[in-house]
Amino acid sequence: MKIAVLGTGMVGQAVATRLAELGHDVTMGSRDAANPKATDWAAGPGQRTAATFADAAASAELVVNATAGVATLEALALAGADNLDGKVLLDIANPLDFSNGFPPSLSVVNTDSLGEQIQREFPGAKVVKSLNTMNCEVMVDPARVGGGDHDVFVAGDDADAKATVTELLKGFGWAPEHIHDLGGIVSARGTEMYLPLWLSLMGSLGSGNFNIKVVRG
Repeated sequence: MKIAVLGTGMVGQAVATRLAELGHDVTMGSRDAANPKATDWAAGPGQRTAATFADAAASAELVVNATAGVATLEALALAGADNLDGKVLLDIANPLDFSNGFPPSLSVVNTDSLGEQIQREFPGAKVVKSLNTMNCEVMVDPARVGGGDHDVFVAGDDADAKATVTELLKGFGWAPEHIHDLGGIVSARGTEMYLPLWLSLMGSLGSGNFNIKVVRG
């Protein structure tokens, strides 16, 4: 599949690298096609290229939003609504606001979510929220925590888009029984609001190498 990963940070690098390892044709998008993080990444093995947000999205069948949450809407506007129309948009960003230092607050919360904002702003895209409840290493290699015996969530309004994302998750190593469909994109509120707890856990554990599991009685 031709996939655009928008964002050059740790999350974008980890996800794009794993997708390339799995044989996908991956373009890392950023504001500037000459962004050194993107061009350095593109020099690695596999089918890799670097491009602007717009060029990356235009050539892709599926787009991954790995930008900083507070900059996501601007980045997607640069990618272009026409380049997102009809495509699955996997949103793994969180609306973390570090303007007042650490710990961050959420820039959108309770009655809205970043996932919903994206879907409203780009109604032609098929937005699926997933992978935002763990660190990037666990996203692409669930076996590193408890042998993979933990959970990931998907939320979105389009069933076929969620099915496409589910197949990508399986490619990363997520077992079907650990992939939970939460329903519509409104469910992104819950997964995004988990982030303050995740940050507290990371602080108390001294590591981001953990995840949560749903245990039924």
